[in-house]
Amino acid sequence: MLASLPTLARLEAAAAIVHEALRPTPQYAWPLLREALGCELWVKHENHSPIGAFKVRGGLRYFHELAQRRERPYGVISATRGNHGQSVGFAAARYGIPATIVVPAGNSREKNAAMRALGVELLEHGEDFQAAREHAEELARQRRLHMIPAYHALLVEGVASYSLELLRAVPDLEVVYVPIGMGSGICGMIAAREALGCRTEVVGVVSAHAPAYALSFAARRPVDHAVSTRIADGMACRQAAPEALEILWRHMARVVQVTDDEVGAAMRLMFSTTHNAAEGAGAAGLAAALQERARLAGRKVAVVLSGGNVDREVFARILLPSS
Repeated sequence: MLASLPTLARLEAAAAIVHEALRPTPQYAWPLLREALGCELWVKHENHSPIGAFKVRGGLRYFHELAQRRERPYGVISATRGNHGQSVGFAAARYGIPATIVVPAGNSREKNAAMRALGVELLEHGEDFQAAREHAEELARQRRLHMIPAYHALLVEGVASYSLELLRAVPDLEVVYVPIGMGSGICGMIAAREALGCRTEVVGVVSAHAPAYALSFAARRPVDHAVSTRIADGMACRQAAPEALEILWRHMARVVQVTDDEVGAAMRLMFSTTHNAAEGAGAAGLAAALQERARLAGRKVAVVLSGGNVDREVFARILLPSS
């Protein structure tokens, strides 16, 4: 069965839920970025959300649905590399539901600290996101907790609210680059584009060191791949979500792979031209636009700065690389 896209009415209802907790984030066309890429380049600043990332929108939509149930869950659990976990923690606190989050060993210290500050029980398990997710699923069975997946239709509806904001603010947008982690962000962009009847080309961006979505898109079937990215943890998945792939196969224009070196260069450019901190995944769209700048000349383009949650030591090392 093909995954379906939400209607405009559902997206509007989800946006109303999201906007009860946060204001629309800005989108700016920065002059120095125009100079660097030779096109009108808009940045959607999801780093300006209450958790510094777009994921908060999906969590608010998902927990609103949980709250409508006759019997609320005793507690929830999920796995993350950071931003999804902050989204769960933010929404769980808002709705008064205990939350447990599982992260892989060696996860971002500052993202871990942010999740704990939101009141979640934080557990470390496994060497990557997939191992953490499998452990979370086992704990959900053992503790009778509600498991929140990293990709779900309700999460898509929630995060699509930023795409509605962007596409309405820049109605003649020609191309938008969206980073792909587990797929909610880009599927939300596609849903908003289709609902609004826009002709914007939606381009997915993955880490060249975590290419599961790129390989799956090309092969027209799910393809797992090991993860080795050092700085793009928000895109560090080795297994694509089948429901997301169904949408991408039908509606995504293409996918661009960016290396850690390209992402690092984009993080530096974003900071020097806008003085915004972008985490690896947050700078991936700009990295892809830089890679494709020859085909963008004179066009109206946007990139999604999906998050700014980069550890201070990591950011310092990227901003001032050793010679």
